Amino acid sequence: MSKITKILAYEVLDSRGNPTVKVELNTEKHFVEAMVPSGASTGSKEALELRDKNTKYEKNWFGGKGVQTAVDNVNNILAPKLIGKDVLKQKN
Repeated sequence: MSKITKILAYEVLDSRGNPTVKVELNTEKHFVEAMVPSGASTGSKEALELRDKNTKYEKNWFGGKGVQTAVDNVNNILAPKLIGKDVLKQKN
């Protein structure tokens, strides 16, 4: 068993200079990180982007193209529910 000990998301810039989400995940023995830049084209089966347009962050950051809302969701909603869970048990 390898329990999740920390999850931290933050906003970074992708290779085109657009904001995207990066997440760091720590377990008791490992550290992983991943970025999720948006593609040039999106298909019907791809995940939808959550940009900051029409949110409290719109005027402050990248004219609504920021991803601080998504970062907040990871840090404040998802992380507390996943910390302490076995990283290898993906169901339930």
